[in-house]
Amino acid sequence: MDIGQFTGFEVSLRDPGIAWFQFNTPERLNGMTGGIKRDLIEAVTQAQMDNAVRVLVFTGSGRAFCAGDDLKAYRSAELGGTPLMPDIPPGHDSALGTYNGLRTISQQLNTVVRNLDKLTIAAINGVAIQTGFSLALSCDFRIAADTARMGSATLRFGLLPDEGGQYLLVQILGVAGTLEFLMKKKIVTASEALELGLVNEVTSPAELEARTLAWAEELANGPQVSMRLLKRSVYNAGELGWNQALDEIAAKTAISDHHPDAREGVGAFREKREARFNAWLENDA
Repeated sequence: MDIGQFTGFEVSLRDPGIAWFQFNTPERLNGMTGGIKRDLIEAVTQAQMDNAVRVLVFTGSGRAFCAGDDLKAYRSAELGGTPLMPDIPPGHDSALGTYNGLRTISQQLNTVVRNLDKLTIAAINGVAIQTGFSLALSCDFRIAADTARMGSATLRFGLLPDEGGQYLLVQILGVAGTLEFLMKKKIVTASEALELGLVNEVTSPAELEARTLAWAEELANGPQVSMRLLKRSVYNAGELGWNQALDEIAAKTAISDHHPDAREGVGAFREKREARFNAWLENDA
């Protein structure tokens, strides 16, 4: 995948296979534009297809993770950096333009992140509102600095959580909890988010990167084939019936049981040593 500084974010690759996405316009609270989202879609797609990448991390710079859409930049998108994709009309100039802009770009970013079979972590360093909040919820895990705040709060402007936030919140809070959260326009602290189950861990700002890397390294060193199959199976289980879920994981087990990682895991257990998974990735590299 392409490594470097792009419009609105930069990407680095850390051992062992951690793609680190950092939003880098702190003066704009890392606000998003259609162009930034489109470039993120491309970069995430590249990460999915690159065997050098095992885990993706998203984080921000300054005092925000991402404070939502940058409406000023939508009108004047001179943000610097190298775009990954050519410009297209931003949409949102009419009812149909808004529909197409959401379905093609804004919602597609969260869809691409959720469709990854590789595991993802949002390291929420600061404010995560609207677009930033839904992106964080689209990740598999969330680690927050204790100074972070997060929420949708779109109703404060008479707007909707139109990038999938309502769906993502229902997965965590249920219908009743989501209605309360959205209708009361809540923006919660990191500790409140932890109590609600919106984040997996809260740490100090100084320790956020180290704690995130610890999570990412543990995930990256695990058996990638089985973990990716299991991730998809867990998400599918939320929408399938019992018999369909059993059949779905049986089909995936037919793959994982006969993969070299399974032989390594069983052999390590018998020999009372730590397993060394992912030889197939190391050989590919």
